[in-house]
Amino acid sequence: MRVLLFGANGQVGRACQELMAGPEFELLPITRREADLSNPAEAYEAVVSREPQLVINASAYTAVDKAESEPELAQSVNGDSVAAMGKACAKVDIPLIHISTDYVFDGQGSKPYKEEDPVNPMGVYGATKLAGEQALEAGSNKVVILRSSWVFGEYGSNFVKTMLRLGASRPELGVVSDQVGKPTYATDIASVILSLTRIYRDTGDLPWGIYHCSNQGTCSWYDFACEIFNQAESQGFLESSPAVKPITTGQYPTPAARPAYSVLDCSKLERLLGAPLSHWQVGLERMLSHLAASAWLGESK
Repeated sequence: MRVLLFGANGQVGRACQELMAGPEFELLPITRREADLSNPAEAYEAVVSREPQLVINASAYTAVDKAESEPELAQSVNGDSVAAMGKACAKVDIPLIHISTDYVFDGQGSKPYKEEDPVNPMGVYGATKLAGEQALEAGSNKVVILRSSWVFGEYGSNFVKTMLRLGASRPELGVVSDQVGKPTYATDIASVILSLTRIYRDTGDLPWGIYHCSNQGTCSWYDFACEIFNQAESQGFLESSPAVKPITTGQYPTPAARPAYSVLDCSKLERLLGAPLSHWQVGLERMLSHLAASAWLGESK
């Protein structure tokens, strides 16, 4: 089965490459070199010229703060190029599995967000990701959208790696404690994508639509940081952990507003797959084990 993968060098893209390696699939990885998603025409051409049987879009403009000063670029990558992918997939009648974000919500709720809850993005990043979702829903019947949150993994830049670098050089860190969400291990997202791809391969169909896809467990960024350092110290990453101090969002202003509460209700996906994803702490342990094996922290200093 020929599978086209956009965003092949990103966190989820690299995880997809690892899980889908081997004879089961003919994986066609697409990076910026093969298709510059600032130009939607290149996204369209990448699909129609390679004749895949299924497309995975793990690409995105994810610089949340920078998007506030680069709205056109963010819209091209997250909105217009996604629309072009959907148009190309509809033309050749193949499915598209697309990754979206918790940032489509405004974070003003107090209970986990369901797929059908009203969307109201607070910044450019969330608005452009929502534009991509809406274009896919309007343009194709064979689309699965996986909204995830607080993604971390061995590849690329993420909160876990930032904390490890800072923790190795600073005695004390202030981390926001009034934003709550669900950290999600990139390999677990890739595992869901693999399961969906196999279902489509074996049955020729999928239950199309939007699904929330995050690990079990809810925490603040402060809680997340504390667990990172606890596990890093126990695995020998750090001789001693820095002191972590809880701070408010107001004490750490950023160009883009963040949702205060972006916990996703993943029960719809759990019913489809027959089981929930593992807890984010398990994913963190797996990530740190992989990084320890590669001596990542020493190389990154």
